[in-house]
Parts: sequence; C-alpha cells; structure tokens
Amino acid sequence: MNRERLVSQLTSQSGPFDIAIIGGGATGLGAAVDAASRGHSVVLVEQSDFAKGTSSRSTKLVHGGVRYLKQGNVSLVLEALRERGLLCKNAPHLVHSLPFVIPSYHWWEGPFYGIGLKVYDALAGQLGLEPSRYLTREEIIQQLPTLETEGLDGGVVYHDGQFDDARLAIHLARTAVNHGGVLLNHTRCRGLMKENGHVIGLKAECVETGRQHEIRARCVINATGVFVDDVRRMDDQKAENIVALSQGVHLVLSREFLPGNQAIMIPKTDDGRVLFAVPWHGRVIIGTTDTPVEQASVEPRALPEEIDFLMTHAARYLTRDPRPRDVRSIYAGLRPLVAMKNTESTAALSRDHTVLVSDSGLITITGGKWTTYRRMAEDVIDHAEMIGGIGVKRCVTHDLMIHGSASVLPKDDPLAVYGSDAAEIRDLMREKPALAEKVHPKLELTAAEVVFHTRHEMARTPGDVLARRSRSLLFDAQASMSAAPCVAAIMAVELNWDAETTAHQVERFQKLACGYILEG
Repeated sequence: MNRERLVSQLTSQSGPFDIAIIGGGATGLGAAVDAASRGHSVVLVEQSDFAKGTSSRSTKLVHGGVRYLKQGNVSLVLEALRERGLLCKNAPHLVHSLPFVIPSYHWWEGPFYGIGLKVYDALAGQLGLEPSRYLTREEIIQQLPTLETEGLDGGVVYHDGQFDDARLAIHLARTAVNHGGVLLNHTRCRGLMKENGHVIGLKAECVETGRQHEIRARCVINATGVFVDDVRRMDDQKAENIVALSQGVHLVLSREFLPGNQAIMIPKTDDGRVLFAVPWHGRVIIGTTDTPVEQASVEPRALPEEIDFLMTHAARYLTRDPRPRDVRSIYAGLRPLVAMKNTESTAALSRDHTVLVSDSGLITITGGKWTTYRRMAEDVIDHAEMIGGIGVKRCVTHDLMIHGSASVLPKDDPLAVYGSDAAEIRDLMREKPALAEKVHPKLELTAAEVVFHTRHEMARTPGDVLARRSRSLLFDAQASMSAAPCVAAIMAVELNWDAETTAHQVERFQKLACGYILEG
C-alpha cells in the first residue's frame, strides 16, 4: 500500500470512478472494501489518517450489545451478533473471544442477568462463542483476584469479541487496495462538484503538498462520522443536523489492576451506562462515559467530570484504587448518533445506522458501530449502485478474508496483530539486526515496525505510527513522547524529510500526546 503509487493511480484515471468515498474511518473503509471487492472502481479520501477519529477510540470490543436487549432492540442485537461471528471468522488475526464477568452484589442480580445472557447466547445461533454460565463467589475471586469482594454474591460469565480497532482499520484499507481501490489519507475534501444540480464528484487537496485534485465519480458517499453534517452542508447550505454527538472517555491502566484474561462488565453505573474493565495488550482499559457535546473535534479531550466518574467507579469495583499517576493514557472519542427529537440523553439514542440520499444524489451514512461496519458497508454500496447507475453486483464480504488473515500467530507473539504481514517485519530484522531494537524501553514498538508502517501502511507522521499503526500512545503516553524523536528519525530516512521537517513532526506529536496524559 504505497501512497505515491496510489496518487499516481488517481491522477491517471481517465474517466470517472464508480464510487468516491469521503471519510476513512470504519464506515468509509468498509464501504471501500465492499465496493472494490464487487469490482467497482472506488476512490476514498481521508482528511487526517485512517481511523484518526472515532474508529480508533473505542472500548476495543466486537459485541452484540447486551444493554440493547434491555432497550428492546432485538434486531440490532441479532445483526451485531451475526456480524461479530463473521468478524471472528474473516479477521482471526485481529478478533478473538474474551470472557466477561458480571459480578452480582445483590442476590437477585445473578438470576436476572443470567437469564438475559442465555437469550444473548441463543440469538447468536451458530455464530455464537462460548455459552454463558453462573459463577460462585469463590470462582469469581479466583478468576478476578483484584475485584472488590465486599457484598459479592456470585455472578455470571459470558463471552464477547475483542479486537484492535485501528489495526483492523489499516487492514481494511489494505484489503480495499488489494482489490484495486485507491485510498488516500491526509487528503482533505474541499467541496463537491455538481452538474445540473447533481453531484458528479469532489474537490480534494493533499494536506502535505497542497496539490489539488478534481475527482469525478458516478456516486459520492459521505462517510465522515461526526463531520457528516459539515459535508451535507457542502451539498445544501440549509441542511439541518442529523447527528447528535456523544463523547466516550477511557482510562488505560497497567495490568496489575486486573491480572488474568477476564474482563469485568458492570451493567449499570450511576449514569445508567455499562462500565467495562478490559484487559488489552498487557494493559487494562476502563470505560466508558456518555457525555453530550456540541462541537465535533478531530482531537476531543476528556472532561474533568468524566475522569472523576471513571476513577470513582474503578475504585468502587477494584481492590486497588487507581490514582492519577497510575493512568498510562487517557483517550476520548465522539460517537455520531442519529438524532431524534424529544430524547433527553445520548445514551438513549439509537446505535442503528442510517442512509440518506439528498436531492443531488449525495449519499450519507451515519450511526452504527464498529461491530456492524460490514453490514453498513453492504447497505450503502447497494444504495450507491442504484443512485450511480453503475450496475448491480453481488456483495462478497460475507466470506471475504481481511488482509493479514492468512496467518494467525499466538496471542502472546509481539507481532500477532500483523497476521501474515509479520513475516515481512521479521525479514527486515534479519536483513538489518539494528531494526529489531525497540524505539523506547517501555514500548514494544521496534524500528522495523516503523519502517514497515511507513513503506507499506501509508504512515506519514509520528502520530500515524505511535497512535494507530502501533498503539503506543494508548499504552504509555509519556513513553510515546520520549520515543517520538527516534520514530521521526526513522521516518525521515523513508520519506526524505529534512532536519526542519523532522523537528516539526516531533514537536507536533508531542503537543498532541500531552492531551493523553493525566496530570496529578
């Protein structure tokens, strides 16, 4: 996946693309994979990096949504459970089963949640994971030695999926390119092109060089997540907002706060949300919040009250109370929820996706969640075939293996998230043993991986490497800041940066990383 080659493909395109996609998060990338694998010509532009926004800031779960059963949204749960099963099958190098324990501190909670989880198991059908079961107090203490035991009565264990969101995004991008798609990160949509009131393409600008592109397409899809309303107003200045923004915040702690391989799920917190404590890549993620916000941001920041909420609840359910200095990283993401009138909180808004078609033919897709990205993509490309008149072709993503899935490495292999690409990284280490060195003692990231990210995964900045190609910024924000000069020096050789550009890239990343550190 070479960016220069893809730019060359874009400029040499003789006629219009079948489909142009704005937005390189889960939804846009999924649509690109679907369109390209059907045989359509497709181009995608992303103003920042792939999965820069919401799609890299999740709780890292591929799940049906236990709490949606309580809301009565059985159709959403059914769809999500089906898609969970397909993701486990099609991306086995990135998605795996994880046990979740629901502790009960009142006698009635075990039977109450147990019955609901049996329904959850049944809805999954043949694509289900392991069945749920009741746990005694002693079993829970054995499996979760750091769980608060005062008042503990027992509990239930069930299984859901876990994944690495940003890594899946990169592998989806590579899958789309493998099928002939042209995908460009750091390329901003500057406006839509119209003829006789109909959208016929878009104007784009390379953020790095300022180079302008006019991209013609038979159909344009707006898949920009929290920014969909901004793109809709490029089409119609009077377009009203269809998205309500909700912020979710997560804390990352060291593994000592939750040793073992079981996650904790608290079904109802003080604000009515589900709270998770999830083991992930040798760390523990605590989240999440659901805070309405007015303004979309590329880099949202956690609010003090959100941090207090998570710290308080972590202390309530863990025997060791986390302090600010224990937080390795803190990250915030914005959810694009489909707005409904007379709804008091974002927690009550639908997680279903919505497809809208404007009078000009612009297709907008929003809502949904990572778990159902494939189904969302199928839906929007079905619409695109009809709107663009590009011919109806069968969707093949139900059984389409994601890039890297040809080899599944043991979970404890440091290169497991690369799947079959791990062999190329190890070849780099053999060719030049110095590349096997870590970029920082507290991070797993090696110099060889940085080279691979730059050459084959379109990493263009230290942030692309440290925040998304690897998850170093989430593992340890302070260490990532210290590693930035080393990462930038490696990238400078690959991308021909001069000393001034390299220094600017380091400064830019370190300024960003400061927002992931909890002071105190």
